[in-house]
Amino acid sequence: QVQLVESGGGLVQTGGSLTLSCIASERDVRPYAMAWFRQAPGKEREFVAGITWNGDRTISGESNKGRFTISKYTNGATLALQLTKLEPEDTAVYYCASRGLSYGVPVPHPQSYAYWGRGTQVTVSS
Repeated sequence: QVQLVESGGGLVQTGGSLTLSCIASERDVRPYAMAWFRQAPGKEREFVAGITWNGDRTISGESNKGRFTISKYTNGATLALQLTKLEPEDTAVYYCASRGLSYGVPVPHPQSYAYWGRGTQVTVSS
């Protein structure tokens, strides 16, 4: 069973930056596409960014606006999300997810992901 653990969330002012990390418990996540989602209170889970299993291609959600960068460490078991130019509307719990499908591509649909972390809270103050 793959376990994902996010870290790096916190409180930041408008315009600030944060870097989130997601560590997988098993190195077998290396062949899986991974993604970051977020969910604000009262809203549906929203796709933020995704990356292919080998890191050669990324896709971004509408909320990204070119401000967030997803990357995968060379060990294949660690995912990062760099958040810049944060706005109060970015306040949410951020989740790491893995597709669990070998060599699959990232997609923006939460139901396509087999493994999820518990999330890390990002709060942006105005």
